[in-house]
Amino acid sequence: SFGSISAEAHETLAIAMNRIGGRSNSGEGGEDPERFKPLPNGDNRCSMTKQVASGRFGVTAEYLANCNEIQIKIAQGAKPGEGGHLPGHKVNAEIAEVRNSTPGVSLISPPPHHDIYSIEDLAQLIFDLKNANPNAHVSVKLVSEAGVGTIAAGVAKGKASLVLISGGDGGTGASPLSSIKHAGMPWELGLSEPHQTLVKNDLRSRIRVQTDGQMRTGRDCAIAALLGAEEFGFGTGALITLGCVMMRKCQLNTCPVGVATQDERCRKRFTGSPDFLVNYMYFVANEMREVMASLGIRTLNEMVGRSDLLKKRDGIDHWKASTLDFARLFHKVKTAEGVGIYHQQEQDYGTDNVLDWTLVEKAKDAIESGKPVEFDSGIRNTDRTVGATLSYHIAKKYGNAGLAEDTIKVNFTGSAGQSFGAFLSKGVTFSLTGDSNDYVGKGLSGGRVIIRVPADATIEPTENVIIGNVALYGATAGEAYFNGLAGERFCIRNSGAKTVVEGVGDHCCEYMTGGVTVVLGETGVNFAAGMSGGVAYVYDPHQDFDLRCNLGMVDLDPMTEKEDIDTLRTLVENHLKFTGSKRAEWMLANWDTVLPLFVKVMPIEYRRALGQMKTIELNARKTEAEVVKQA
Repeated sequence: SFGSISAEAHETLAIAMNRIGGRSNSGEGGEDPERFKPLPNGDNRCSMTKQVASGRFGVTAEYLANCNEIQIKIAQGAKPGEGGHLPGHKVNAEIAEVRNSTPGVSLISPPPHHDIYSIEDLAQLIFDLKNANPNAHVSVKLVSEAGVGTIAAGVAKGKASLVLISGGDGGTGASPLSSIKHAGMPWELGLSEPHQTLVKNDLRSRIRVQTDGQMRTGRDCAIAALLGAEEFGFGTGALITLGCVMMRKCQLNTCPVGVATQDERCRKRFTGSPDFLVNYMYFVANEMREVMASLGIRTLNEMVGRSDLLKKRDGIDHWKASTLDFARLFHKVKTAEGVGIYHQQEQDYGTDNVLDWTLVEKAKDAIESGKPVEFDSGIRNTDRTVGATLSYHIAKKYGNAGLAEDTIKVNFTGSAGQSFGAFLSKGVTFSLTGDSNDYVGKGLSGGRVIIRVPADATIEPTENVIIGNVALYGATAGEAYFNGLAGERFCIRNSGAKTVVEGVGDHCCEYMTGGVTVVLGETGVNFAAGMSGGVAYVYDPHQDFDLRCNLGMVDLDPMTEKEDIDTLRTLVENHLKFTGSKRAEWMLANWDTVLPLFVKVMPIEYRRALGQMKTIELNARKTEAEVVKQA
């Protein structure tokens, strides 16, 4: 991913793969929008596969709109189930901008996706991403392990177009040594089971199967095809063609050949060229054609799943080899007539009749010419991922800059389904009178989401849940105001959104790296776990918030700084303006009494980084003043 390897190496990979009609993978960490524009010579630096990992770094409406495949990375073969950690010394200004974070502050990817706790949740995320780019396929990356066939079947039933089985021998030198030595399994062991399971359940024809994990040669590709794959991923081998010398020190930022580093001095040593990788891929393809010819096979489709053409190598006398049994690996499932054993039909994602197509039509003038529009709409809990396709059309034309504020205003009434306002672009305001399910504002990309109780409601907003779990997961920009309580993991991995809510469940602000969160009521336990950036203001009338806050990475400060006070007051005023909150109205009327009862949650590393940036800025001003004085 961008962060693990240098920008130069990343762009070279993308150019080479685009030249030959393949796909490079952005990896976790976003992508510079400048790469979405073709070069003067016609080359394209855009990664055609955009990865959505647990950290959701840089996952914006524009990012998702510029690709032809979106990959959900459930896990990585070399470190299954471990998440990721990019050390602060590798987070330079370029990476921080793309990932919506702060230079010098470590970035942590959670081990799980917090919007995936079941196959049904995975199906929802697949649906979210298909809505966010109707022209892209959605794939799911799994790891080679026992039982992965069952998960692959769930992926197919969840409507993904592709499943990737990642082998345990891949990954960069930045993976933990314990994982490199002891975790993960070879792709050969993990590939045959999903193929057999998918064929047995008549699911194979609707999904493509890909594998990776130290694939180097055409022979490797041929074996993978015979075991059930029709696409093949290259990582280490591709980097070696660009100059990687396998120093295994990627995490130290000192790569001597400029491949896996963000150090400017080291990056200058990068000498790779797209031509090198193109030539390598042609060599791989030619070798695979030779293997196919030797087997009498003309096309790849004829080759997929032909495990009967594989056999155990003879003449190996090692005592361990004599005990190996490949019967299950080479097993060929018997199929009924009409059951496909390779990809033959496209998935029906169920996105043809979603509410967004109506919104797009009504907002046509705004999208095409920036003319403001406002309209009302009903909504039901079967209306899922509302706003994602609308944002896709805006992002394709205007990028993350979006439209002017409130260019598109939609006033909803009812109960929204999951992922209301997901990836909502700047310039769009969704105002809902009612309530919503999980994942509100997932990946919010500059838009505004407002949810308030009906005027005639008899419930007390400060005591009743108005939105579900995992709201604003991976939000990068925008605002959100909720006139009621939120469920668990509110604002997890928020990296830029400003929000006000009247109470939250457990794990609020977990892994947050930016933005502002204001809680006007009770909080659950484990607040701010893994929080490395951004700021939270919490109303603490009982002065016991420290018992519920995870203090491993944050400090609790009193509200004494003018900047904090102004920010808090502005957001509370906005909350009253947009939602009519009685709690906000009471607080503003008693501001002098209420203010001392707020506590500021400030990440320790974030405070240090901001201080360093301020010092650098002051020194730069002094230098500039000296130059002017001397002139």
